[in-house]
Amino acid sequence: MAFGLKTLASFIRRFRSSEDGGPTVEFVLVFTPFIMLPVAGFEMGLLMTRHAMLERGLDMAIREVRLNTSITVTETTLKQMLCNAAGVLPDCATNVRLEMRPIDLFHDGNTSSNEIPAEASCTNVNNPFEPAREFTAGTANEMMVVRACGIFSPMLPTFGLGHFLSNFTDGRYRLVSTTAFVMEPA
Repeated sequence: MAFGLKTLASFIRRFRSSEDGGPTVEFVLVFTPFIMLPVAGFEMGLLMTRHAMLERGLDMAIREVRLNTSITVTETTLKQMLCNAAGVLPDCATNVRLEMRPIDLFHDGNTSSNEIPAEASCTNVNNPFEPAREFTAGTANEMMVVRACGIFSPMLPTFGLGHFLSNFTDGRYRLVSTTAFVMEPA
């Protein structure tokens, strides 16, 4: 028993006085923050690219709708126009949900309701084919508000910014784009 304690004490004394592996500890302590910064930059760049493309896709689709009042707009056709113009959104047809509602420009508070929900209606991951909260095609000279909400997975969901973003909704984050327009007369 005494021999075991002396051997253990000798090992601990040698371990404490040894300087082998010192640079490794420094490398581990310094490397982690320095690698997290570029990875977070890539993740933020991907997020901003997706958001810019969602905005662009919505703008291009709305331009098409606004100028072609003779076609009937459905959620499916508007989503297809958005996805064609957006380009880089992964699985756009199932990850993006649209809302379109008319706004009464002569709203006096009694005859109509112009309330727009504060939170966008995003795709339900468990039921991706659930219909939009409200999708009403507009008529000529009517003010319309359109909101697109997409949910996307981070590039690296277990590291840095991706880990923070994946804590929101089933490992995904939400991007919302809103626009308003007036339907052109036919």
